[in-house]
Amino acid sequence: MRLPAPPRLALLAACAACAAAAFVAGALPAKADLRMCNTTSSRIGVAIGYRDAQGWTTEGWWNISPRGCETLLRGTLAARFYYVHAVDYDKGGEWTGKSVMCVRNKEFTIRGIEDCLARGYDRAGFFEVDTGEQKSWTIQLTDTSGTAPPTP
Repeated sequence: MRLPAPPRLALLAACAACAAAAFVAGALPAKADLRMCNTTSSRIGVAIGYRDAQGWTTEGWWNISPRGCETLLRGTLAARFYYVHAVDYDKGGEWTGKSVMCVRNKEFTIRGIEDCLARGYDRAGFFEVDTGEQKSWTIQLTDTSGTAPPTP
């Protein structure tokens, strides 16, 4: 017949189990995200486009304060290429590119990039960001050349 452990030993065993769980949780990889940092002195609005298992999607708008950063997508990146369109609210101007996708003036998530105008959306040019298949990526917008090289 086995006798129950004294309460102090049971508590010690429980603490050891908690410590082991905390160690394992700490060993898990860091959370992966797509982030945007605004290195300008202006407020900016950002829209993104990407292709996932369901097809093309565009989303916007994130408002990013001067010299601030925002997480645009949480979790491991689903695509290698992301597309960005950004607007400078304070000085005017925008960061654009050759890839045309659907947008609208207020918050949006739009499936598909075809027939934007016929579906009641506007069209905008997006620049391509190659994440190199990293699990996490930060894009930095700058005043001088439009975009700085993205940093993983």
